Amino acid sequence: MKVGTAAGFGGFMLYLVRHGEAAASWGNHPNPGLSDLGHRQAESAATELHALGVSHIVSSPMQRCRETARPLEARLGLTASIIEEVSEISTPEDIHDRVEWLRVFMGGTWENEASTHRAWRDALIARLEGLPDNTVVFTHFVAINAVVSKLQQRAETLVFRPTYCSVTTLERSAEGLKIQQLGSESDTRVL
Repeated sequence: MKVGTAAGFGGFMLYLVRHGEAAASWGNHPNPGLSDLGHRQAESAATELHALGVSHIVSSPMQRCRETARPLEARLGLTASIIEEVSEISTPEDIHDRVEWLRVFMGGTWENEASTHRAWRDALIARLEGLPDNTVVFTHFVAINAVVSKLQQRAETLVFRPTYCSVTTLERSAEGLKIQQLGSESDTRVL
């Protein structure tokens, strides 16, 4: 994992971190923790994030994000703020096959999505805009894509494939949040 550093980029830096590898697939378990590999990924991410001089930690309430945040919490002596807005996108209640729903969703565009999902994306970005400088946010594949697509003004719901513990760096400019560096990418088990 290679991440941008705050040096040379004045002002607000925000790091979006996809959680480590989960112990169960998204379609098979509603809230899995991390696999053994996921725990090792979280330790590695904590080492690199600690070197960036971060001073705040935010996490999705989902178990895989909480567990990914723990090594950084221990290194910094901080407790992550649990924030619902950075959590996973909700699956509509009438959906029985979550994996197929996600495949269709990620193959679409934001204009064709339900207003509840567009409102989720707007609330996510608004919450990120209000975070303090040098904050790490442990979040999810879809949430990171939602932010990147909005900031890049792209219609697609899937704009890149952040790998486990990938770090996407945002900075605040006079125009608002902008992407300083996308995190590393790889294929995902779901899509």
